[in-house]
Amino acid sequence: MNNNRKIAIVSASLGVGGAERFTAMLGSMLHGLEYEIHHLIIFDYVSYGYKGKLVNLGKIFAREQGIFRAVKKGKYIANYLYENQIEVVIDLRSRPMLVREIFTQWIYGKRKTYFMVHSANLEMYFPKSQFWTKYLYAKASKIVTVSKAIEDKIQTKYGLTNTQTIYNPVDFPEILWDKPKELPEKYLLFFGRLEDAIKNLSLLIDAYDISEAKAKGFHLILLGDGSDKDKIAEKIQQKQLGSFVKIIPFQNDVLPFVQHAKATILTSRYEGFPMSLIESLAAGTPVISVDCESGPSEIVRHGFNGLLVENHNVNALSKALDLLITDEKLYQNCKNNAKQSVEHLSLNLIAQSWQQLLKE
Repeated sequence: MNNNRKIAIVSASLGVGGAERFTAMLGSMLHGLEYEIHHLIIFDYVSYGYKGKLVNLGKIFAREQGIFRAVKKGKYIANYLYENQIEVVIDLRSRPMLVREIFTQWIYGKRKTYFMVHSANLEMYFPKSQFWTKYLYAKASKIVTVSKAIEDKIQTKYGLTNTQTIYNPVDFPEILWDKPKELPEKYLLFFGRLEDAIKNLSLLIDAYDISEAKAKGFHLILLGDGSDKDKIAEKIQQKQLGSFVKIIPFQNDVLPFVQHAKATILTSRYEGFPMSLIESLAAGTPVISVDCESGPSEIVRHGFNGLLVENHNVNALSKALDLLITDEKLYQNCKNNAKQSVEHLSLNLIAQSWQQLLKE
């Protein structure tokens, strides 16, 4: 096999989260294009299905500690790439530590390397030093961003021009699944990480509390796990919303929850290209999203496939919830347009974009 047909996808994990779900989908897309895929994951966390070979570094080095663990992982990756004659690397990790990234790029050597950026919070993906960022990444085969907003921000902040936006893909469900038994008859849905510093679920709970949703019989379902689960549960109890707001643990398959929701909601402080929005629309479910930095404005067409509201504005979000619940004509219009609004993000079309990039 041509070595350029062998690809190592290096990521944090194949576990919970939109970026991790994208990692699994990327591997499957490229595997379908007859690339030989090697998933190298840093942490021992696998919950999404994947194609190709898995190298679970978290499990291999579970007993190692401190800096020696990182060094041994690096040497293992270098040997693995060499022994398997892999000449293409797609790196999806968070990359803020300068010394580690100098070491990592030494490991990758002269291979074709594509660095992905999944969030508008660039400090998750680049060292703080603009000089070192430009020095390290100017020679990358390409810096692949998941939104135009992120690409523009990288070009402006670092002066890097070897960038390209390829949106996250979405899979269109072929059947309507039965509604999970634990769900109420009518509900609004959030699904993702329960991390308030990023997802701002406090805003969602506050907006729901002053909306007409409860009076109209609509519950709020928060689907996922995360470091702020207990904090969010406490807020729900403080507002005496325990009968209306329910937290359901992370599910490998969120589709049945999405398909039967009135709408799904995103209240993030910042994003990349949120999978929850495009997965909802592909399932035919309208969305309500805040217009946070990067992503929503490139997905949501206000009044066409959902509602886009000012970020950090409790009253605006509450009114959006009420509007989609009470205005049946608007709701049906958004629902009817949902799937077609993300047809350009189909697995086949996004796979073609990746194939073209890898041929350059």
